[in-house]
Amino acid sequence: MTEPKAMNLRFPDPEQRAAIAAAAKQEGVSMQEYILSAAYARATAVEQRFLDGFKESMARSGAAFAAEPSSVDPSQEERAAEQQARAELERQNQGQAA
Repeated sequence: MTEPKAMNLRFPDPEQRAAIAAAAKQEGVSMQEYILSAAYARATAVEQRFLDGFKESMARSGAAFAAEPSSVDPSQEERAAEQQARAELERQNQGQAA
């Protein structure tokens, strides 16, 4: 089994490296751990923002569908006719089974 490789921490800007090193030192962690935790925090923040937007979208969509009945939704008369037809079919099936 091979040993995991360490991150290659090359920074073209020495000031950027120094700033990250200082922040990592202040947090009491290695630069690698500091960078990974910052990347994880950013990724989870992006994920949470997406999920919040998705929930808002679902709420708006649900409200829109609830506010205005669709042409696909059956009316009460259509529902009653469907229930009556279903009941008649069940009676016919029971009569044939007997």
